[in-house]
Amino acid sequence: MSKRRQLRGFDLKQIEGVASLVGVDEAGRGALAGPVVAGAVLVSREFLDGRWTEANARRINDSKQLTAAERDALWLDFEALVSEGQIHANFGVADVAEIEQFNILGATKLAMRRALEGIYLPTAFEQKREPDLFASAEEIAAFKPQVSARILIDGLPLRHFPYPHTGVVNGDARSLSIAMASIIAKVTRDRLMNELDAACPGYGFAQHKGYGTEEHREAVLRLGRSPHHRELFLRKLLAARVDPAQVDFLEGIGEP
Repeated sequence: MSKRRQLRGFDLKQIEGVASLVGVDEAGRGALAGPVVAGAVLVSREFLDGRWTEANARRINDSKQLTAAERDALWLDFEALVSEGQIHANFGVADVAEIEQFNILGATKLAMRRALEGIYLPTAFEQKREPDLFASAEEIAAFKPQVSARILIDGLPLRHFPYPHTGVVNGDARSLSIAMASIIAKVTRDRLMNELDAACPGYGFAQHKGYGTEEHREAVLRLGRSPHHRELFLRKLLAARVDPAQVDFLEGIGEP
């Protein structure tokens, strides 16, 4: 069995006992600039067993393992699948101000909630309004979804998240629905960063998408922080005015 067919096999096991799965993933959590974006994709057993999936599951993978052209082609396919009612998909965005207000984890939860609430409407939480990001144990226990679905979120389970879910470590490399959500999140965020590049030239947002590449770090040291940079992420770099390669705070988060 090929690795990409294993993604479908994982979801076929996860969907047992429920009508559908919702895969959720994010893009931009480790970036120095720009929003964090979440994608959510709802798939049914019929879709997982269907003709499109049988023919195309091999094309789907963790978005970081695909080329931009491959992601864009799949995006077009997803749009067609949504219009045909074969899947439901949505994205949610938390901007830099929200990242500063709620920290990156809180903003990621907010983006995921926004993505989920576009396709997976709650009943117990209909009256909740942002910025109330958290749910009590009693509210989570009382949650009654309108559809029978299991939510799979890439990574460890999220605490105080209003939707019961299963965390899947390395989920974008294990689950078809999470991998599809990762593509939705990545394509959406890349397009937003291209818009920021046009609005705020000089930083190279269209190339590095806000991640901590050497070129990006040098541009920040040269030009200073833009309104689209995350102040907390840059504070140590800008305060020290040192070689970015020597800033431990930024190590390991620079992959576009």
